Amino acid sequence: LLFVLALLILVDSFRRLVWTITAFTLAHSITLAAATLGWVAVPPPPVEAVIALSIVFVAGEIVHSRQGRPGLAQRLPALVAFTFGLLHGFGFAGALSEIGLPQQQIPLALFTFNVGVEIGQLLFVGAVLLLARLVRGLRLPVPDWWPQAAAYAIGTVATFWVFERVAAFVS
Repeated sequence: LLFVLALLILVDSFRRLVWTITAFTLAHSITLAAATLGWVAVPPPPVEAVIALSIVFVAGEIVHSRQGRPGLAQRLPALVAFTFGLLHGFGFAGALSEIGLPQQQIPLALFTFNVGVEIGQLLFVGAVLLLARLVRGLRLPVPDWWPQAAAYAIGTVATFWVFERVAAFVS
């Protein structure tokens, strides 16, 4: 969800946000299915570390964008979301394998798991957009630095996860 939150902060229009979230969904659906069906096997610890690193990357893109240096994620957010979505799908597959799948109903279980992930993401996006609308409607003063502060908070948490996950598979 931190990745999705960073995309919400980074993407500057609703239409681009829809395309970006759709690209993320499509990509992680592909790799989730491929990994779950056994077509592709990737070791979970490095994948989890790179997922955390993808969050650091997008947080950094917010900071650069706010400093007037828009990066790839600002210019082509759907491409970045699709690329990192492929990695995130492998992470979802790892989580799904821990839960376990009924062997006779793998397609249905895969579908319902993916729908559950999507509903969760959409509810999160809706809640964040509703909160933003409420703040605007209440005419509360919103400082110009809040996106950058949010990016640093997101980046800090994700950096911690990178170190934690790398330490777990190198020790």
